[in-house]
Amino acid sequence: MDPTPAWPAQRFDLTGKVACVTGASAGLGQHSARVLAAAGAKVVGVARRAEALADWQAEIGDKAAVVAADLSDRNALKDIAARICEPFGAPDIIVHAAGINTREAADDVTDAGWDVTMNLNLAAPMFLTQAFARTMAAKGWGRVVNFASLQTTRAFPSGIAYGASKAGIAQLTRAMAEAWSKDGITANAIGPGFFPTELTGPVFSDPERSARNAAQTCVGRNGDLSDLDGPLLFLCSDASAYVTGQVLMVDGGYTAK
Repeated sequence: MDPTPAWPAQRFDLTGKVACVTGASAGLGQHSARVLAAAGAKVVGVARRAEALADWQAEIGDKAAVVAADLSDRNALKDIAARICEPFGAPDIIVHAAGINTREAADDVTDAGWDVTMNLNLAAPMFLTQAFARTMAAKGWGRVVNFASLQTTRAFPSGIAYGASKAGIAQLTRAMAEAWSKDGITANAIGPGFFPTELTGPVFSDPERSARNAAQTCVGRNGDLSDLDGPLLFLCSDASAYVTGQVLMVDGGYTAK
């Protein structure tokens, strides 16, 4: 006979876990960091902007720590990984929300724009996860959540570098699952639709374009940050123990149409 299942709330409880969230100075990253802290985790926020990180840390209190660093610098990632471990120990959960969209048209893509996009959007998730995978495996438990995009599967104007990096995230997620899930580490991705953040500022500053995007969803609206809470907690908790290698689109059905 199966044992009595845990109450759903217990499956989502992150008390005792250490999480790292990149891109925690603003937008989806900062919101993710708030959600994980509210669920009981100690959270290390990583981003370039020290002042914005400090404001977030003051808001959360003792369960928050910050690392101000440039994740697009490939040569600095080992040092950044070591700094992430200093406040609370090695993370059990890592959420890769840091990202950049240079919005360069295909004919205008520069070496610098391409490199910073690939380094931040694709290389940083890979090498930071690699740095923590061994300690997660030793515990037999770990959660990796990458951030995909509508452009993981759709081509948008002036998005060739960004789209390539986010398509790469889908395969990176599957490959991480193949490599590490046998050790108790699940790897999944969230693909957000249109949410109001700094990165999507140009979209929401154009009311006509924003309304057009909302009309292209199945539910008829753009995202609210709270729409990410359930999917994020699911993928970061025991509730998703048998889910790995997946891209969960949180887009109101935009990609379903």
